[in-house]
Amino acid sequence: MSKTDNQLKEDIEQELRWDPKVNAAQIGVSVDKGVVTLLGAVDTYPEKWAAEDATKRVCGVRTVAQDLTVKLLSDHVRTDSDIAAATQSALKWDVYVPNSVTAKVHQGAITLEGQVAWNYQREAAARAVRYLAGVVSVLNAITLKPQTSSSEVKDKVVAALQRHATADAKSIHVNASGSKVTLTGHPSSWQAIEDAVAAAWSAPGVTEVDDQLQIQ
Repeated sequence: MSKTDNQLKEDIEQELRWDPKVNAAQIGVSVDKGVVTLLGAVDTYPEKWAAEDATKRVCGVRTVAQDLTVKLLSDHVRTDSDIAAATQSALKWDVYVPNSVTAKVHQGAITLEGQVAWNYQREAAARAVRYLAGVVSVLNAITLKPQTSSSEVKDKVVAALQRHATADAKSIHVNASGSKVTLTGHPSSWQAIEDAVAAAWSAPGVTEVDDQLQIQ
């Protein structure tokens, strides 16, 4: 049974209040024909994404537009020099982040740069700095180095979907152009979408994944 916009809004607000990582009082929820928009300001960068994750857990949510800003509490404010030093240390100590990754900081915003072979290394770099005090945003500009042909990419992504997302594999279509993979179709849940995207990124040679999947 589908929910009305008002029912969906109420469920999302309750889920935000339920999550201890989120200060729901600071977040406004707007729903228009199933499209959810999160508005307001949060105290930390991780809370911004915790709010989105909480919203996606609610049954009936198909699209989330996040318009949350980070306004740090005084206890969390750090200088760019402090953040840069902490960023360098965090990247250095993460075993998944290669030495080719670099970072720059401006007014609390971190930009990650460099080139790596795998997407998990890109994600590891972002994850390593995401929870540092003083960070207001992370731009992941790390690029991936192509390793194989588009036909090989497609075959490997399809095989991975069949292994990892068997329940929804038939509803997900894969197209490969060079090292870019486009996913289309209508899986049954957010988890199925995330599993499909993860499977696509795990294929050797993939440098970009265009996620056009929509929940059925």
